[in-house]
Amino acid sequence: MTEICFIRHGETDWNTLGKLQGRTNIALNDNGIQQAQACAHFLKNSKWDLIITSPLERAHKTAAIIQQELDTPLVKMDTFIEIGFGAAEGLTIEERMLLYPDKVYPDGETDQAVTQRFLNGLLDVTQQYTNQRILIVSHGAFIKSIFRYYSNGAIGNSQSKIANGSFSTLKLENNQFKVLNYNETPHLPS
Repeated sequence: MTEICFIRHGETDWNTLGKLQGRTNIALNDNGIQQAQACAHFLKNSKWDLIITSPLERAHKTAAIIQQELDTPLVKMDTFIEIGFGAAEGLTIEERMLLYPDKVYPDGETDQAVTQRFLNGLLDVTQQYTNQRILIVSHGAFIKSIFRYYSNGAIGNSQSKIANGSFSTLKLENNQFKVLNYNETPHLPS
């Protein structure tokens, strides 16, 4: 059995402003650092074999804070970077709705490309790290896409928000992924 727990990076100033980050490299704010520390504290008494992180600073910093508590190897993988939103990056919800009411963003990554990317990434991870427990620090829209796919659309719809610092877990058994939990936050300060 391989278990993969996805952690959304801690909060950034753009999160608080409602700006779409995508692949724009925004740092954690003070609250985001506290969220990463809360994740690390919660995870420190459990056994994890590896931490994989998106290369973007907000995810990598979250992973590095967690790694300090777990003393677990940390690997960057471009596969788990946030969805590219093209021209919509840096815009607030209101600005995006005004400019792109159909939610089709010029130069954005397609849903098909995102799905293929995470399917390839999860295949690589499960082949390289069979029967291990893995943490992947990634991004809200990307994590939602994965869980929408593996829940056949039951969770992760476009209206739902995935919390910064939340845990969402998949378990691979008999070559099939099963959702164990989604957007869990009891470890985070209120």
